[in-house]
Amino acid sequence: MDTSSQELDELCDKRSSLRRSYSEEMTSSTLANPFQKPCCCCYIPKRYILACMAFLGFANIYSLRVILSVAMVAINSNITADNETSMDPEFHYDSELQGMILSSFFYGYIVTQLPGGFIANRFGGKYVFGGGVFITAILNLFTPLCIHWNLLSLVILRIFEGLFEGITYPSIHALWAKWAPPLEKTKLATIAFSGSYFGTVISLPISGVLAKSSLGWPSIFYFWGTVAIVWFLFWCYLVSESPSDHRYISQEELEFIQHSIGYGVEQTKNLKPPWVKILSSIPVWAIVIAHFAENWGFYTWLTELPAYMHNILKYDIQQTGFIAALPYLVMGFVVLGAGQLADFLRSTTTLSTTVIRKMFTCSAFVAQAIMMTVAGYLMTREAAVTCITVGVGIGGFAWAGFSVNHLDIAPQYASILMGVSNTFATLPGIISPSITGHVVSHQLAAEWRIIFYIAAAIYLIGGMVYAISASGERQRWAETPSGYLPYDDLASEREQQ
Repeated sequence: MDTSSQELDELCDKRSSLRRSYSEEMTSSTLANPFQKPCCCCYIPKRYILACMAFLGFANIYSLRVILSVAMVAINSNITADNETSMDPEFHYDSELQGMILSSFFYGYIVTQLPGGFIANRFGGKYVFGGGVFITAILNLFTPLCIHWNLLSLVILRIFEGLFEGITYPSIHALWAKWAPPLEKTKLATIAFSGSYFGTVISLPISGVLAKSSLGWPSIFYFWGTVAIVWFLFWCYLVSESPSDHRYISQEELEFIQHSIGYGVEQTKNLKPPWVKILSSIPVWAIVIAHFAENWGFYTWLTELPAYMHNILKYDIQQTGFIAALPYLVMGFVVLGAGQLADFLRSTTTLSTTVIRKMFTCSAFVAQAIMMTVAGYLMTREAAVTCITVGVGIGGFAWAGFSVNHLDIAPQYASILMGVSNTFATLPGIISPSITGHVVSHQLAAEWRIIFYIAAAIYLIGGMVYAISASGERQRWAETPSGYLPYDDLASEREQQ
């Protein structure tokens, strides 16, 4: 939406005043809402509690998603309780069959991206996000049973896990549309998204240890399923759909969020998305292509890194879990830092949001393409691991670019736009493991180089398209609908009724 410089200055002044008031009075004032009750974290801003709980939610989402990769290595190796490797594996899944099993998750995942965005936009993101994690956790507990039963049951279970995880990413943007002030949305969103990588960091090594324990590989699924169920209970208690619904939010924070956002975002739940304009919007397609490119490289490593570490770099199962976690540890910290840096640049420099989004996304893609190409030619394990770690980690900068871009161009439709982009961005999860399983049929280094070339080329194409076509400005088709009231006017109207 076009905004005059005078109006923008007034909005910034108002925001700064509210923030100073909020910071000064938060620790000394009592909660202004008469319906509020003291709680153990009543002086922590509730939007940051939401970000932390979403962080843990995404950590659980990725833990539940990636543990099968570690379990698959253990199953094929038949790791015993005394840490010996049997020559007669309990199951035998060749590389193509493993690729098919791992990619089956994404057949379900791709189906619910758009419905997840619609449902979250209409009914709210809290229970859509939380419910997606909870049901996936329940299904995860049945994985060992399905593995022992037959291959078809395992594939069907993974498809259903994908169906319920598919609603989580779009639904979180429905919450940020109501909770994230404009100059904090990158920071808050990347705090949440970084949970994906820290979840991977934690789950890979712990799963490797569990696989070699006396409990065996089935304990991997029981442990992480239970952790996700416990998280869901805390999510239901600590998180509210919108600031105005929160039982413990201070009046200062409530006013700060409402005035920063500018109007009642909850009014937009009945809006009909302008599909023709959305699907013909060049900035939307720039996000879609960037999201696809990033996920191609990320999913390639996510599903295949344990196998690459074990078969090419010759790490054992426990080492594989720990070493494979390193790139995601770096990426998690990079995502956190990139979100802080992006919002800092937006608020303290003359760089436009468009420039910042392009700068973060495109620089990350170029760096990842270089690292993916070089990694295939390194002869030592240490050098290869270092290159892979740096390459995957740098990808964190891209998440402070394209992944928050939906909130820039159309905040009231952000969950739907995330559903659109993540639908296309899920295709790599289906295609990449299958291609890898077909190409890497003999587990040779030369075969893995082909996989790296493909990923590098996709990164470069995605970066070029995003550099040319992306925008950080609110689109005209996403302007505040006529008849929608600012918060002050909406509150006055409610008082008169």
